[in-house]
Amino acid sequence: MKSQLFRKAERGIKDIGWLKSNFYFSFSDYYNPVKSAFGTLITFNDDFVEPGKGFGIHPHINMEIISVLLQGKMNHIDTLGYKTVIEEGGVQIMSAGSGLKHEEYNIGEEDVNFLQIWIQPKLQDISPRYQQRSFPKEKRINQLKTIVSNEEGLEHCWINQNAKLSLGYFDTAQEVDYTFCSVNKCLFIFLMEGKIRVDGTDLDPRDAIGVWETENVPIHCEAGCHFLVIETPINQK
Repeated sequence: MKSQLFRKAERGIKDIGWLKSNFYFSFSDYYNPVKSAFGTLITFNDDFVEPGKGFGIHPHINMEIISVLLQGKMNHIDTLGYKTVIEEGGVQIMSAGSGLKHEEYNIGEEDVNFLQIWIQPKLQDISPRYQQRSFPKEKRINQLKTIVSNEEGLEHCWINQNAKLSLGYFDTAQEVDYTFCSVNKCLFIFLMEGKIRVDGTDLDPRDAIGVWETENVPIHCEAGCHFLVIETPINQK
């Protein structure tokens, strides 16, 4: 097993008042040549947005864009005709494909905290699509819950890539074994709350670790931990 650490203290930071972004890979005006991507995962931002503020209408093309809402309430409006609201525990994905535009704002009374995740698509120029699902903590206690998958289904969002995202929330200490095919695959594990240990390395909140060249990753979970696992190809085929 090989691994790469992404410590909280080493993140790129952008603070423009209403938006505070924490970058784990090169993004916007933050550039780090040794942390520009992890496999087909090219963007992982831990964002905070003030009430009433947000992102005006803007375009995307040929990208899988996932939002995981950790706190607050945001709206979503796009050129496909969707007008939705996403709250804590909500997950949305846009397969931008041949192109779409969208906007999103904090419509609640507290700061929004969401994870902005971009993954390179498997197929280019597909018809744009949008999906949203809800995964409240109380319904996934002591389990690793699939929230995004390349297999279509009613209980998770579908992604145009051979990738999978899972949320883990454990209120008791236990060991979780994550198994996957190691051929051209890697894992990116991000901790939101509590403590976990991966490959003998302790992670604190907002730390992340990438692992590859293995088929089994033991994750030691302490009580109260909340984390995200992203399984994605190493190289685009």
